[in-house]
Amino acid sequence: MDAVLMQIDLQAGLIGLICFVLGVCLMAIIHQMIARTRAKTIAEDHQRQIDGAKREAENIIKTAQIEAAAEVMKKREELTAEANRTRAELRENETRLSKREDVLERQTELLQQQEKAVKSQEQELDRRLRNVETKDKQLTVLIAQQKNQLLKITGMSVDEARQLLLKRLEDECEHDMSALIQRKVEEAKEIADNKCREVISAAIQRYAAEQTCEVTVSTVDIPNDDMKGRIIGREGRNIRAFEKATGVDVIVDDTPGMVVVSGFNPVRREVARLSMERLIQDGRIHPSRIEELVAQTRNDVNHKVLQLGKDAAVETNVRGLPNKLLSLLGALSFRTSYGQNVLRHSVEVAFLSQVMADELGLDGSVARRAGLLHDIGKAIDHDVEGSHPAIGANFLKRFNESSVVLNAVAGHHGDILPDNPFTPLVAAADAISASRPGARRETLERYIKRLEKLEEIATSFKGVESAYAIQAGREIRVIVDANQIDDESAMKVARDIAHKVEQEMTYPGEIQVTLLREVRCIEYAK
Repeated sequence: MDAVLMQIDLQAGLIGLICFVLGVCLMAIIHQMIARTRAKTIAEDHQRQIDGAKREAENIIKTAQIEAAAEVMKKREELTAEANRTRAELRENETRLSKREDVLERQTELLQQQEKAVKSQEQELDRRLRNVETKDKQLTVLIAQQKNQLLKITGMSVDEARQLLLKRLEDECEHDMSALIQRKVEEAKEIADNKCREVISAAIQRYAAEQTCEVTVSTVDIPNDDMKGRIIGREGRNIRAFEKATGVDVIVDDTPGMVVVSGFNPVRREVARLSMERLIQDGRIHPSRIEELVAQTRNDVNHKVLQLGKDAAVETNVRGLPNKLLSLLGALSFRTSYGQNVLRHSVEVAFLSQVMADELGLDGSVARRAGLLHDIGKAIDHDVEGSHPAIGANFLKRFNESSVVLNAVAGHHGDILPDNPFTPLVAAADAISASRPGARRETLERYIKRLEKLEEIATSFKGVESAYAIQAGREIRVIVDANQIDDESAMKVARDIAHKVEQEMTYPGEIQVTLLREVRCIEYAK
């Protein structure tokens, strides 16, 4: 039984193995059939793609051929049009060249004709030149003959005739020069006068200070004549002590009710005057008291001088001045020039300079500073030799003043040439302040000498008959001989007189030169 079962099992296993082998073979056959079918399908697809690509390539080739043919036709048309344009331009150029050739031919013909005409003119000029040379030689001979004939007639030598001609030429040139000078001077004066009037009138209107003519009179009033004896003292010891302490001279004469204090230095004279007044008020007059009171008065005057300088600087708004300069400015209050207070004059010059500088577009503060300091040398000219402009400029150098101020101080009287526009402004302001009516006065002797000198200068010129100084020496009237001086040369003579007055005289302000030329014709009817 077991054996049968085992046999059955073996058969069943063998059958299963056979079925498995048959299944594997079947699967292999089926798989090979599927692979063949798929390969066939793929090959058909490839063939279809190849056929499509061939057809597409043929289409592309046909399209490209069509486009290339169209482009070729387009280029052919463009080349044809370009060729036509080129042919047209060539035809135009040929036409233009033909016209130019015709013009050149005509110009060549004209040039040939002109050459012939020039040759004819040259021949004519040569002929005329020979004629001119011949005539020139004839004229030279004729002039020599006439010259000799004239010399025989006039009885003059060649040198004398030459001198006569030169003299006449010189007179004619001088006449023309005088006329030209007169015309140019009138034009320049017209322009300058208008501008100067505007600037100066504006300056004077903006600063119109009072003008007072001051004189420093160093006199001291005394209550009675007995005080003179006390001032002199026993054997003159009081007056000697006073003069030694103050450095001035005391004049005690028979003049009732006053004592005169005389001194070269105005500040010392002021110290002496105040000291004398205080001694008279105090009543104790002896040498020790005199020395004590003089020392006290000197300190008071020094403080007063410094304060006057500070007040002037504040009034003119000039800053940065050291006390030494302020003291010298204050000392100018005790100085006078032709009766005009020098400190007030300096303040006025400062304001006038500033106003004129502002009108001309310059720095008014610089002009004001230069105007205030322009007469600073008058405060120390008693101790130093030289003119007050040079002394003042040298003194201001120690305080590092600017070159503009130094030049204005040194040159406001024309001692040096100005190197900036502020120097003539200060000089003009100085002249305005000094020459206004009532500003200054002169002594009678100096006044008479100035008038005589002015008339002497005017009468020294040739052709002047007489001269008269009028208007207190502000104008000189000159009467000339009408036969010697004509209208044109009259202006030159007046200018020469004014120039000589400027060089030889010193005077405040300006002097007007008026030249009079008159022709009187007198005839009698009988």
